[in-house]
Amino acid sequence: MQAYFHPIIALAAGVLILLKPKLLNYVVAIYLIVTGVLGLMKL
Repeated sequence: MQAYFHPIIALAAGVLILLKPKLLNYVVAIYLIVTGVLGLMKL
C-alpha cells in the first residue's frame, strides 16, 4: 500500500509547484517530511 503514496505525493507536489511557484520551499519541505514519516513507518 505504501508504494502508491510516493507517486501520488510527487504528482501533488509537482502540480502545486506549477500552480504556485512561490510555494516551492513549503512543498519540498512537506514532501520530505511525509516521505520520511512513511519511511519510518515501514521500519
